[in-house]
Amino acid sequence: MKITAVRPWIIQVPWSIRPGEEPSVNNLHELLFCQVDTDEGITGWGEVTTYPGVVGNRSVAHMIREVGSTLIGRDPAHIERIWIDNVRTMTYVGTRGAVSATASAIDIALWDIQGKALNLPIYMLMGGPVRDRIALYTHPPSTTDPIQAAKDARAIVDAGYDAFKFDPMMHNIPEGNAHYIDGQLSRKGMEEAWEITAAIREEVGPAPELLIDAHGKYNVPTAIDLCLGLEKSNIFWFEEPVPVESNHALRQVREKINAKISVGERLFTRWEFVDIFENELADFVMPDVTWTGGISELKKIATLAESYYVPISPHDASGPVNVMAGAQVMMTVPNFYKLETSRYDLSDYNQFIDEPLDIREGHLYIPDKPGLGVNLDPDALERFAIEGFAG
Repeated sequence: MKITAVRPWIIQVPWSIRPGEEPSVNNLHELLFCQVDTDEGITGWGEVTTYPGVVGNRSVAHMIREVGSTLIGRDPAHIERIWIDNVRTMTYVGTRGAVSATASAIDIALWDIQGKALNLPIYMLMGGPVRDRIALYTHPPSTTDPIQAAKDARAIVDAGYDAFKFDPMMHNIPEGNAHYIDGQLSRKGMEEAWEITAAIREEVGPAPELLIDAHGKYNVPTAIDLCLGLEKSNIFWFEEPVPVESNHALRQVREKINAKISVGERLFTRWEFVDIFENELADFVMPDVTWTGGISELKKIATLAESYYVPISPHDASGPVNVMAGAQVMMTVPNFYKLETSRYDLSDYNQFIDEPLDIREGHLYIPDKPGLGVNLDPDALERFAIEGFAG
């Protein structure tokens, strides 16, 4: 079998504000996929939706197109060799960010092809399952209103989830943080974050796990003060309290707070996780399969984390290929916590996939289908594609 084409797709699909609502053309969700075709008619799908969407998605799409042109005629089963070639040939611009994202998209698609060629789910190619379903955590819609936040949290719990994540500080960033420049949050911003979190905790009771995402924004004293106030609502973890560039800053925060720390969505490839494990800087790691290096690299990071007895909880901020790629790996991983999804109702994906994801009571059930277990619909992608990026 030989690779005949590697094509990026950027689509903009109508998205609903809250689960259960009709998707709206006034609220478009942008996604970046990678299609790898072969001379035997087998197609593999990858994904690497990035932030910020407009600039990041287009830059990575161009890289996928250029790197993909070098893969024409190669055997798609040579997944490890292709991963190494893709990353090492671009090391003069680094091995993180766009480089690892490009490698991720292609790697996921190649695993999808291999599974389809052998008529097996990807998890069966990685040693077989250690569980029969994938536990999920999810997100409520963003709101500044504690009453609405409590209602949204109740809907998630009623849907069967026992963990969800939110950022109650985000809406105050322009006021107190000068758009990320100084790393600070005003006292008013902190108070509002504490109020929203307290309202959610009061509504859902003591059992559900509340995961707070700080999005890597804050300086050391701000992160410490913010977390200590959040701890009064019994949060489960405090995610990315400081920018990823300084592990020293992360250690300073870790030494002053009581909440567990999760990091990893802004770490790329296994080498960037070594310092986190060796210096005991996090209780959970959360690499994104579409950013960190794909299915191949996520499995390696999970095995590395297992040797330190650190749970892994893959990040997701994008689409169904991201969800299924992470889930396929986590089916084989002993030290798995939960897989992230952007919301508990993922029916908006149904606009462009062959069949809905099977989510019940806060768990994803993996179909006994070859490869990823989900396929994108090229006709639907064509309808939603933006000019210049239609495969």
